Order: sequence, then structure tokens, then C-alpha cells
Amino acid sequence: MKWHITASKVALQFLEKNHIPTEEVGDIIAVAIRRFQGENENIDIGKLKGKWLGFYRIRKGKMRIIVSFDFDNLSAFIDNVDWRGNVYK
Repeated sequence: MKWHITASKVALQFLEKNHIPTEEVGDIIAVAIRRFQGENENIDIGKLKGKWLGFYRIRKGKMRIIVSFDFDNLSAFIDNVDWRGNVYK
């Protein structure tokens, strides 16, 4: 199964500004997908609520990744990537 991962302009700008390779975030998303498929992966992921209903938060150090998964179409959309205090604004 091949997943299609896309990112918002805001997320891509953050990664470029902080010199974080997009492949690094893609690898984190791949680990999350394997976790959802039942593999025993060490990743801090949680469901969000409120205005972020339907999204998941992935913690990686001080960085947070807000992502939604479409399991029917095998796609993930990275809505936002930022440092822990700024990502939910």
C-alpha cells in the first residue's frame, strides 16, 4: 500500500525556515501510519478535539505536527508544523 502525503503551504514554509528536511517529517508520518496498521512503533501521537477535530498531533521533541489521515484513500495531509507553543494558534 502506497500512501500519498501532502502538506500545506504553512507547514512547508516552517520546514524551510528551520532547515528541516521534508523527508524527516515524511518519515515521522510513515511511523505513525505503521502504528495505525498495528505495528509496535514508538511514537507520541494523539487525537485532537475542538476546532482540530479529525486531526492528530504528533510530538517530536519540541516540534508538533498536525496531520489528518484518510484511511480510505491512503492519504495524509500535514496541516501545520511548528514549535509546541505556536502550533495550535
